[in-house]
Amino acid sequence: MELSSRENVVKKGGRPKLKPGEKGRYNVSRKQQAKLRTQKKETKARRKKTEASTKKIKQTITKPTGSKVIEQETLAAAPKAVRDLVEDKSEVIFKPNDGPQTDFLASPERDVFYGGAAGGGKSYALIADLLRYCDNPNHRALVIRRTLDELTELINKSREFYPKAFPGAVFREAKSMWQFPSGATAWFSYLDKDKDVSRYQGQSFTWIGIDEITHYPTPYVWEYLRSRLRTTDPRINVYMRCTGNPGSVGGWWVKKMYIDPNEPNEPFVATDIESGEQLLWPDSSSPDKAGKPLFLRKFIPARLTDNPYLMQNGEYEAMLRSLPEVERRRLLEGDWDVAEGAAFPEFSRSVHVCEASTTQIPTNWLRIRAGDYGYSAPSCILWGAVDWDDNLWIYREFYGKGQTAENLARIISSYEGEDPGMYYTVLDSSCWNRVGTGPSIAETMIRAGVRWTPSDRNRLAGKMEIHRRLQQDNITDEPRIKILSSCTHLIRTLSSLPLSKTNTEDVDTKADDHAYDALRYMCMTRARGHLTINSMMNKIKEARPEPADRIFGY
Repeated sequence: MELSSRENVVKKGGRPKLKPGEKGRYNVSRKQQAKLRTQKKETKARRKKTEASTKKIKQTITKPTGSKVIEQETLAAAPKAVRDLVEDKSEVIFKPNDGPQTDFLASPERDVFYGGAAGGGKSYALIADLLRYCDNPNHRALVIRRTLDELTELINKSREFYPKAFPGAVFREAKSMWQFPSGATAWFSYLDKDKDVSRYQGQSFTWIGIDEITHYPTPYVWEYLRSRLRTTDPRINVYMRCTGNPGSVGGWWVKKMYIDPNEPNEPFVATDIESGEQLLWPDSSSPDKAGKPLFLRKFIPARLTDNPYLMQNGEYEAMLRSLPEVERRRLLEGDWDVAEGAAFPEFSRSVHVCEASTTQIPTNWLRIRAGDYGYSAPSCILWGAVDWDDNLWIYREFYGKGQTAENLARIISSYEGEDPGMYYTVLDSSCWNRVGTGPSIAETMIRAGVRWTPSDRNRLAGKMEIHRRLQQDNITDEPRIKILSSCTHLIRTLSSLPLSKTNTEDVDTKADDHAYDALRYMCMTRARGHLTINSMMNKIKEARPEPADRIFGY
């Protein structure tokens, strides 16, 4: 229905409008049409003027959050919308939470992994760290996620504060790239398959961040992208930043690379993921750098309690506490030592690992040495001490391959130079097997001055004894075994050793079980007359003088 009567038209702002409930089109007068065309031209002119002023401002901003370096004359001539953006009354655009999030953003190390419990603010910290050199035109950043949906979430987070931190920053949808006023760029990309890394061949970046790195089953993507870190600008340092939660398909190699080598929050020399050797400058380089570390790594643990926003009402924490034990320990406690199908799920670094030194082990504690020998496979030698309460303390280890029996004997002798005598020593009983008429491995080591006794090879009983010692006492809440933090290979083994797929009562013998075998031999130690460790300790206790007062012990 056409409306021509003035009574049927309600005007607002010079534009005709239908009454509520009416439908149809208007017969607009020529005068009104001319007025609309004029308004359209004026609007277009104002838009062009705003864009020109904004472009000029983009070229003058040179510093990131906290600094607004801009020519005052240019700012005064800018449109009000631009001035309001630049002169935002809130000086703080992003404030990291106290603790790990702040430590992550302040870390000077080249390679840093921020991982642990869910909800710790890892992703926000990652995209905030990207901004450290965005006032430099040579800064090229790359953010990686495994899938497109996950990447979209990161992009949305960056939209919250990137334009505020750098007024004039523009996100190019077609390229999935942030372009900053200085000329710096930040690319957001997803990388689903290992072969997709070829798209970055020939490219260089000054900062690379991988969110949820444990979603990658192998370190291939991580290794390749690290090779893209380079710059010729002396004002810029290159950085590798990763975040993730325990578990997932790639948890094993991330743990091996970042968690196992050193204590949390402590920088350490980067190591090769295959050999475990430290990465040092070769002798062919400049004399000033030869033998020095190539770069440092660091692991920063994340905790839910570090995020006050998620801890306010406790709902998220309650949800995490309702998860099954394995997932709860991973996502709530940030425990990297628990794994599905693990042979010893009760093992926990916080419970079983201590920071004491070997010098703090009393000299009057019973000393035990246990070993598992290998040449192509690693040899593992463990040194333990039993306290007066029958608790076993593992205070030293040797772990390495390619050692002959004679060389291993010399190493053991050097390690025990200042130790009190070993009360008992036990070695894999297979080392007494002979081939031909020559001496066995055990006999060769005994001739070199390192005595041994054959081990108890009962696998099931040995595994059960380790389980017993790992359990916490109901009264003291303490375990019956403690491991010094310097025994890194034993700690790594107990946390990651899987069960056998064919015999769930035993560990997977094809896995790295050498430190485990040495521990099993030690826990199954039998002394003279087939006495248990308890019996040995009781024998020693009997030799101590009785207290005058049996009740109070003095």
